[in-house]
Amino acid sequence: MSNRVDDFIKGLLVGGLIGTAIGILYAPKSGKETREDISRKAEELMEKAKEEYEHALEKSKKAYDAAVSRLKQLESSAKEKVGEMEEKVEGLAERGKDTLLDTKGRLKKAIDAGVEAFKEEKEKA
Repeated sequence: MSNRVDDFIKGLLVGGLIGTAIGILYAPKSGKETREDISRKAEELMEKAKEEYEHALEKSKKAYDAAVSRLKQLESSAKEKVGEMEEKVEGLAERGKDTLLDTKGRLKKAIDAGVEAFKEEKEKA
């Protein structure tokens, strides 16, 4: 967008200068009057360029502010989603831990029962 604004301002300046030069060359005036006209036209052209620049700057600032606002919204949303995912992961980890402890307890009981059965068979023999 900045390139388009720069090109517009350049075009405005060049077109204004060319139009002013042609108008001055074809106007039958004295050198002093011509210099005054050139000075006045240059000031008008600079004022127009300044207004266009300020307008473009204002539009750019609005676009920048809108982009920053949107990014802040996205950041907030992302943080919220991360929080939700952390809660889910913690819940799954807790369930996994409980399942592991339960399985460990059942495995210990099974091993103890196997050892006991082995001892009983050994005593019978």
